[in-house]
Amino acid sequence: MSAQDPPITPVEQRVSRNPRVRLLAAIAVLVLALDFVTKTLAVANLEGREPVRILGGLIYLQLLRNPGAAFSMATGYTWVLTIVAIAVVVVIIRVSRKLRSTGWAVALGLVLGGAMGNLSDRLFRAPGPLEGHVVDMISPFAPDGRAFAVFNLADSAITCGGVLLVLLALLGRELDGSRGTDKQKDSPEGE
Repeated sequence: MSAQDPPITPVEQRVSRNPRVRLLAAIAVLVLALDFVTKTLAVANLEGREPVRILGGLIYLQLLRNPGAAFSMATGYTWVLTIVAIAVVVVIIRVSRKLRSTGWAVALGLVLGGAMGNLSDRLFRAPGPLEGHVVDMISPFAPDGRAFAVFNLADSAITCGGVLLVLLALLGRELDGSRGTDKQKDSPEGE
């Protein structure tokens, strides 16, 4: 490092030393970028249009602005959802210090990227900060969410990451890369 380079922060040191944290960060940034691009394209191309039928009606593209959580729940609590999303982001960043598992890195990267994607809508979209409506555009099987909820790429990433987290937990995989059964064998109670 030369005298002209800015000092490295503790977060940057953790990310640069741990390949799993780099993987988590890369996945989160990729999800966030793809979510931003798809929402930008949806707003530019679907605003004021009838639903666009693609894949023989398997998917309908339709712009909806969702003030609530998944499946339009908690629509009157947008500011609470914003606080929850901020908490999720903070917890994942804090937990990443213990990360030694590739599976957990992928799962947490998906959840982090998705949470940041929807959080950016809540912070920066109308009607205003902490109350912004999330842009949704994918309606499977029928328009207007008649067959299934309308969602976006961030929602998909959160769901896939959540399913992977549950699977890892059921398989006994820990954040540090160990198996839950390995820790039980090593502890005095496991004997």
